[in-house]
Amino acid sequence: MSIQMVLLPIFIQIGLTFVLLFGMATARGRGLSIGRARMGNIALREPVRDSQLGNCFADQFELPVLFYILIALALPLRHADLFIVLMSWVFVVTRFAHAGVFVTSNDVRPRSLAWFAGVLVLAAMWLYFALKMLLLI
Repeated sequence: MSIQMVLLPIFIQIGLTFVLLFGMATARGRGLSIGRARMGNIALREPVRDSQLGNCFADQFELPVLFYILIALALPLRHADLFIVLMSWVFVVTRFAHAGVFVTSNDVRPRSLAWFAGVLVLAAMWLYFALKMLLLI
């Protein structure tokens, strides 16, 4: 598997993180400029719309960290094969679905389903990687 194929899902996930960062900063700046929010409110993750983007941004440093670590280990150890790349794409799609629900309707049911799908994909990736490493496949 080429390095580019392995890294592309990572770059897309990082792109999502930056889009959420800029969206959060814009929403907070707009909130401050129109008087909807004060600095103290932002520190307390208020108002709701601004905190919604902020919380979605913060989520990109929870579950995806395990994804980054997996790829950081699998790539130099030459275990980033087709399964890892395909599952990486599935994981990134689940993160986009989660973020999409989070910053729009914020409906907990579909948001939770997208999050849990990502958890299952990531767990399968880690299990696959661990078995390959332990069994020296």
